[in-house]
Amino acid sequence: MFNAKAVSVDDIGASLVARTGVSHKTAAGGVYHVQCFDKDGNLKWEDKTHNLVVNQGLQDMNAKYFSGSAYTAAWFVGLVTGPGSGTTFAAGDTLASHAGWTEFTNYSGTRKAAVFGTATTADPSVISNSASPAAFTISGAGGVVAGAFLCSVTSGTSGILFSESDFQSPGDRTVVSGDVLNVTYTFSLDAA
Repeated sequence: MFNAKAVSVDDIGASLVARTGVSHKTAAGGVYHVQCFDKDGNLKWEDKTHNLVVNQGLQDMNAKYFSGSAYTAAWFVGLVTGPGSGTTFAAGDTLASHAGWTEFTNYSGTRKAAVFGTATTADPSVISNSASPAAFTISGAGGVVAGAFLCSVTSGTSGILFSESDFQSPGDRTVVSGDVLNVTYTFSLDAA
């Protein structure tokens, strides 16, 4: 005699994929605020523009903070000129090599010190030279200003280029002898 049995088997499997690490990002960026006053103190124009923190600036910030490299708190603001609508900025720019722009120097003295206040403790942490903007008194024939930059030396090309910025539309601005440009740089670190 035949004995037939039916066997039924159920296999149940489960898996769980979980992210076990904490993901956290930090965002950093700056804004240049430039105001142009005529010789009588009247506001002629102003511009606010976000900056490009160049590779050299990012490396310098990491090296100083995390590696304990030699540090100086001396920072200086410079101005950018042309070439007109062809002004370009690149992450690989350095103070010694920046093919897309040239420095505007028709002002009295050298690059102006960026005197920063105390960084805020909030998120984002913000630091600025708004209490003492870098003031440039235009001299000579004046000229065309296209933006600004922040670096570690008062003159020359041997220092660190931290950031650079191009004016927003309408772009380049003409300045004349006697005009004063006040430049404020605000930098933020945000735990995004």
